[in-house]
Amino acid sequence: MLFNSIDFAVFLPIVFILYWFVTNKNLKLQNLLIVLASFLFYGWWDFRFLTLIFFSTTIDYLIGLGLSKEQDKTKRKILLWVSICFNLGFLGFFKYYNFFLDNFISAFSFFGSDIKLNSLSIILPVGISFYTFQTLSYTIDVYKGKLNPTKDFIAFSAFVSFFPQLVAGPIERATNLLPQFYTKRNLKYSTAISGMRQILWGLFKKIVIADTCSIYVDDIFQNYTNYSGSALILGAVLFSFQIYGDFSGYSDIAIGTSKLFGFNLMDNFKTPYFSRNIAEFWRRWHISLSTWFRDYVYIPLGGSRTSKKLAIRNIFIIFIVSGFWHGANWTYIIWGTLNALYFLPSFLIKKNKTHRTPNNIHTFLPSIKDLIKILYTFSLTTFAWIFFRSKTVFDALQFIKGIFTSSNFFKIQTAKTYILDIRPLFIYLTFFLIIDWYYRHEDVVFNKSSTSKISKIFKYFVYTFTVISIILSIKNQSTSFIYFQF
Repeated sequence: MLFNSIDFAVFLPIVFILYWFVTNKNLKLQNLLIVLASFLFYGWWDFRFLTLIFFSTTIDYLIGLGLSKEQDKTKRKILLWVSICFNLGFLGFFKYYNFFLDNFISAFSFFGSDIKLNSLSIILPVGISFYTFQTLSYTIDVYKGKLNPTKDFIAFSAFVSFFPQLVAGPIERATNLLPQFYTKRNLKYSTAISGMRQILWGLFKKIVIADTCSIYVDDIFQNYTNYSGSALILGAVLFSFQIYGDFSGYSDIAIGTSKLFGFNLMDNFKTPYFSRNIAEFWRRWHISLSTWFRDYVYIPLGGSRTSKKLAIRNIFIIFIVSGFWHGANWTYIIWGTLNALYFLPSFLIKKNKTHRTPNNIHTFLPSIKDLIKILYTFSLTTFAWIFFRSKTVFDALQFIKGIFTSSNFFKIQTAKTYILDIRPLFIYLTFFLIIDWYYRHEDVVFNKSSTSKISKIFKYFVYTFTVISIILSIKNQSTSFIYFQF
């Protein structure tokens, strides 16, 4: 079930009414409703997916109980590794089996040996990478003693399958989300309004920015040999906005929807394209995943509190693994490697921990120095996105080759034509960047307090423009979110 679909527009109010006006006097009944609603939400794509998520939930629930009763260190480690192997085994089979098989066959073919092995027609369960990491966080935290294991199977099932963030995050930690299922929730007007605002902005990002950009991005990337270098640059830049609008839009809708049910999820994006270096970008982009790798991979490997050589190794490991997490394709691995190379200079000169706060709150415009840093960081990120978007490494390299041709100077009629065609999109993008910048210090867009008459008029203008833009951009058929494939 898509957030930007009629199905969800009907589903959400029904669940909301049942949750607050029918089951509100019984916490366990509320949690059970969340489980049933989440299973309906998830099974809407394919009911066969429910078997896998139920099995994963049961395994980690039982292992959590086992860890609570077991004191022997060796046996506790065995239980932990059972969870890790089951979860990563499922993920590996459904997501990476054919990738490893194809590369295994190619390796033998390179040395002159032909091996005939059949690939499998495997359906990738939606959101498997997200809920797998979420359940793993529970087992690891219980093992480390950071969290008491739950005996409430319904609450644990609700934690694993919580429908707002089930398919594309944020990847919640058990220490944050699970305890919220133990306590009574109250419907607060201010929280509900904040949630609705976040949902509205998320829909704008998805429907107006991402889906409109995708029209041009898909055409340019699929037919890159037909376009001039300037048009290819345009396609790469628009994909940067498409993936940001698409993914952060999903997170906004998920977080906003969770607020309607009395839950607080972690922030997943904080204006990443205003970052002044790559380290800051990764503190602001897909925060739930980057912090997951930091806490469960980077730090256990030694992090930066080790020799310089090992620290560099650890950086490359988390970035390459992060790339591979996104998909079974060498393009994602190269994308991860590029980001590791981007990150390395700031780490070596010990500048990776600078810029921990957003740009100056006291001025509306950034300084010239900060603006140059922002544009430079955005350019590096956009270049890496070319590999992320391309179907193969060959396509990415040819795309990049096309950018650096003389056509940038002598054959720009294609780009000129596109500029004429996408003037409405440029208006939307300009509005989007202004609002993202204006509310960069707020957790939620539109939440800045308005005291002056001008501020109130501006806020109403933003609301009106946002709603009208969504209405004008709605298509007959809902489009899926990019990260559903991961």
